[in-house]
Amino acid sequence: MSGIVGIVHFGRAPIDRHLLGQMTASLAFRGPDAQETWIDGHVGFGHTLLKTTDESEHESQPFTLDGKLWIVADARVDARRHLVPQLRAHGHRNLSPDATDVELILRAYHTWDESCVEHLLGDFAFAIWDSPRQRLFCARDHLGVKPFFYARIGETLIFSNTLDCVRQHPAVSDRLNDLAIADFLLFDLNQDPAATTFADIRRIPPAHSATWSADATELRRYWTLPIDEPVYFRDDDDYVDRFSELLEQAVDDRLRTKKVGVFMSGGLDSPALAATASRILCWRSSDSEVRAFTTVIDGFDGNERYYAKLVSDHLRIPIHFQDLTGNAIDPNWAETDVRTPEPVSDPMNLVSERREYQLAGEHSRVWFYGEGPDNALRNEWKPYFSYSVRRRHFGRLARNAWELVLRSRRIPFLRGMLAPLKNRWHGQSEKSGYPQWLNQDFATRLDLSERWEEHERSWAAALRHPLRPEAYRLFDGPMWEHLFSQCDAARVGAAIEMRLPFVDLRLLRYMLAVPGLPWCRDKYLMRRALRRMLPLPVLKRPKTPLTGDPQWEAALRLGLPPLQPAPQLAQYVEPSVVPDRANQDMMSFWGDLRPRALDYWLRNLPPSVPVKKPHGESLEEQDREPDTQGILRVAS
Repeated sequence: MSGIVGIVHFGRAPIDRHLLGQMTASLAFRGPDAQETWIDGHVGFGHTLLKTTDESEHESQPFTLDGKLWIVADARVDARRHLVPQLRAHGHRNLSPDATDVELILRAYHTWDESCVEHLLGDFAFAIWDSPRQRLFCARDHLGVKPFFYARIGETLIFSNTLDCVRQHPAVSDRLNDLAIADFLLFDLNQDPAATTFADIRRIPPAHSATWSADATELRRYWTLPIDEPVYFRDDDDYVDRFSELLEQAVDDRLRTKKVGVFMSGGLDSPALAATASRILCWRSSDSEVRAFTTVIDGFDGNERYYAKLVSDHLRIPIHFQDLTGNAIDPNWAETDVRTPEPVSDPMNLVSERREYQLAGEHSRVWFYGEGPDNALRNEWKPYFSYSVRRRHFGRLARNAWELVLRSRRIPFLRGMLAPLKNRWHGQSEKSGYPQWLNQDFATRLDLSERWEEHERSWAAALRHPLRPEAYRLFDGPMWEHLFSQCDAARVGAAIEMRLPFVDLRLLRYMLAVPGLPWCRDKYLMRRALRRMLPLPVLKRPKTPLTGDPQWEAALRLGLPPLQPAPQLAQYVEPSVVPDRANQDMMSFWGDLRPRALDYWLRNLPPSVPVKKPHGESLEEQDREPDTQGILRVAS
């Protein structure tokens, strides 16, 4: 993980060295190991380094090969065993297999120009200054794991992977983006993948590149999640072997370190990562370590502590339990002052949440997160049934259904039919309704009721995949970028990098292509693949969601603090209409919490303080000596 920042004055005004230095220094929380800046007249880059791979031990950024092309990147390049030979074949004959990620990206740009992104796999956000062509080329990874923010103000472009860093530039205003605020209040996340909460600041959407010059701007989508043909093998073992191969590949590419942590439950997904990582590291080194970190809430989590301990004992890895029993929310949360770059829907436990991440960071800088299979292996039997009938695959369909009956000893489709009824029997809605507490002038000006209705219509229209429409729509929409932002260092307040092997594109596309029956039923594909890796009680454990919502129930028990609105809140919300107690309906509770969450963010939002250059050089500048290429280095 790294902190990156850059300023380009296309009008050729010189870069303010002090300003760039201060903006770079603000990124030290992302990279405490090294800090460097580079300036060439009207262009300047800054970088802070967090060493998380073996190759990063000798990494230095901003980086150049020839003094003409300069790059700054927050990146991890995967599939290196395929990329390095490709680059060697295109003239980079002396390229080391241990080259840093940033060198691989720059050599890919040398080779394929702007099409370099089509040859990269991994998580990345980078910027390349092409001096001969006087242009800036930037790109972001396929799913948006790494953030990239920018502001174009007149002839100046400012970029960073940290929103608050961009806000430090004196040309960038504090003006809020009303439509982004509306999306937060209505949906909990931006519907525009390029928008941020601030009017002057945009983000490069996932799977996009951007090219800026003095007289042109081009934003290009370089990849779209494909709709692959279903995968059919003659032998069931082939499905399992292919999944195991891709899982090991995804973990291996993200495991270029000797020590890794896993945020581990007692289910299948994260234990699969722990087991795979343990096996790979055991092969590599005798002094490696995998450690599990498990959050438990007794009475709600289906005995998570017991199953997670079974896994850790089976794998012989240490485990730390973070017990939130009775502490699902901080009773005094409204009085805390945790700052987040943008509003978050749940501000009720931010202090303890950050404490947990900081504790995790004391063990390892790299942590695995097991999100992915719940969506990618979503059991969508109706589309599979319809597709099989349309294709006249009656024999395969009958065989799959019969195998499922023998394995599960129940009628295959009955549980899926009954699930929606269970919610109605328990008096719980599946989503909240249009909020009544919106400021009416604000809602009318932006036509928010129509935006709400359009979102409901587009939800159904997005179901384009013939076999896995729900799973495909979830990965092709804004939800996952929102999840990644919740894992980012700026959000969690700790110098750790979270990696998600299950959203490796090769593995993800395979999971979306396997037949729904039998492989997605109760994650049967994973249960078969993990037979020799996890204890039997875990493999047989059914999917166990929380038996309730501990935060909602705590809010019902403790009540909500009085709303003492920030002055700006009334522009968006009618404070007197916001419920003063937790709603008895869980989904309505979370919807009604959003105006309080926005108020919390507004009250703790610091104004951007433009860096003012003092008379003469700053102490930092006196302590740093520029080298012959205009690079300033600060020792770690």
